[in-house]
Amino acid sequence: MKIAVVCANGKAGRLIVKEAIERGLDVTAIVRGENKSTAKEVIKKDIFDLTVSDLEKFDVVIDAFGAWTEETLPQHSTTLKHLCDLVSGKETRLLIVGGAGSLYVNKEHTVQVMDGADFPDVFKPLASNMGKALEELRNRSDVKWTYISPAGDFQADGARSGSYILGGEELILNSKGESVISYADYAIAMIDEAVKGSHIQQRISVVAE
Repeated sequence: MKIAVVCANGKAGRLIVKEAIERGLDVTAIVRGENKSTAKEVIKKDIFDLTVSDLEKFDVVIDAFGAWTEETLPQHSTTLKHLCDLVSGKETRLLIVGGAGSLYVNKEHTVQVMDGADFPDVFKPLASNMGKALEELRNRSDVKWTYISPAGDFQADGARSGSYILGGEELILNSKGESVISYADYAIAMIDEAVKGSHIQQRISVVAE
């Protein structure tokens, strides 16, 4: 299996690359600058400069793009559309590092985490833009996509426990009543999905046990 990790220099991207390599998978890092991941194979390109030929040899492309400033937040939609267009109609699967703000908190799927009164204002623009990108993704019947939302408390430097609980469209809590997962455990879930391909054209979610 050949896997490409787009934006492999980010905190999530590096851990996803590491997890895949430790399982003996063939991994290529796609980065704009110097490769900071543990991947030996590298494509040095901006995400918007990637072409169909760049991605056609991969079984799975993992999108670890992240934007945080007001000016770049809309790129959650534009970069994802670009990657979707590149793998449109192909067998290549596209896995996306998603957000938790768009997870639902009711069975009717009418209220999302970001709608809550206690959702921090500082995170609302990010959650809104990531949620918009997900809704656009749902319309892509031409792409074998999977969107993976982390728990509400997504801990960049959290420990790797080696396990997680798999959920779906709704926010789930662990046995301690917490919605938390480390980037390292999230990477396990991401590579599990990359290997198994069990949730094509679905959004799934993960939380630490």
